[in-house]
Amino acid sequence: MPPSSSRTAPTEPAIRATGLTKRFGTLAAVDSLSLEVARGESFALVGPDGAGKTTAIRLLCGIMDPDGGRAEVLGFDTVKESEPLKEHIGYMPQRFGLYDDLTVAENIAFYADIYRVPKAARRTRVPELLSFSNLAPFQDRLAANLSGGMRQKLGLVCALIHTPQLLILDEPTFGVDPVSRREFWHILHELLRTGMTIFLSTAYMDEAERAHRVGLMHRGRLLVADTPGAIKATFEGELLEVRADNLRAARRILSALPEVRQVLAVGDRLMATVARREEAIAPITAALEAGGVKSVRIAPAEPALEELFVQIVRREEG
Repeated sequence: MPPSSSRTAPTEPAIRATGLTKRFGTLAAVDSLSLEVARGESFALVGPDGAGKTTAIRLLCGIMDPDGGRAEVLGFDTVKESEPLKEHIGYMPQRFGLYDDLTVAENIAFYADIYRVPKAARRTRVPELLSFSNLAPFQDRLAANLSGGMRQKLGLVCALIHTPQLLILDEPTFGVDPVSRREFWHILHELLRTGMTIFLSTAYMDEAERAHRVGLMHRGRLLVADTPGAIKATFEGELLEVRADNLRAARRILSALPEVRQVLAVGDRLMATVARREEAIAPITAALEAGGVKSVRIAPAEPALEELFVQIVRREEG
């Protein structure tokens, strides 16, 4: 079943925000957000907790009114036409409202009733959603007995039951195991094949790289919005991957070296930004060995969004 129709012409963006602002007292949770998302595009809004991602999503869904600026989603004004807009979007908040005492099938039926999905449409839509989400074998299981990954899939199915044209997801894989995260993203890519537009927020930088475009948000402001490749191309300096037996001591030593611009701990390694790799490896190695750090291994690396995000934030803050 194709996505539901909207008032947006094929050449018009699915989302257009201009100067969108929301304040809570003196805090600007969203500060002059201007953004366009094309039809059929996946857009990932990335940032730490408190960056303003959830508030931005609520503004775009018409759940919350802005204090300044405006937004059109699928051709609907998010303030003046918030109710008709909700019929055309699928919204999955961080804590989706599943009913633990209902089965998988009953939860889906409940949301189908809310969205007034015709009985005839349900006969094809429900099996289709159960199949592509791999929930068909579990449709008689209570939601309370589902794993975290399966609950997220069920929430997604419920958000899709009315065949929306735009899917808006607020940190949909937060707290979900890596395997379930990969499965969830496989489902999202299948949805993109149908022409659906997907707008999501995430705190996982590696996950954001799967989207067509990425927006980096910090303290309510959108710092950059572009393809992952274009954002990486703005990286200043070169990157070294540093492994050692004592990463805490290694990080302290690296942070004090004039050759090192920034150091990030990423899993079982450190990522050190330097001006030129070939000039930095020798003094870094010597400093680590002099500091008693053993099993030092240094190799060239390519920047990921995490390194870019830290660099862009520091650049903005001077």
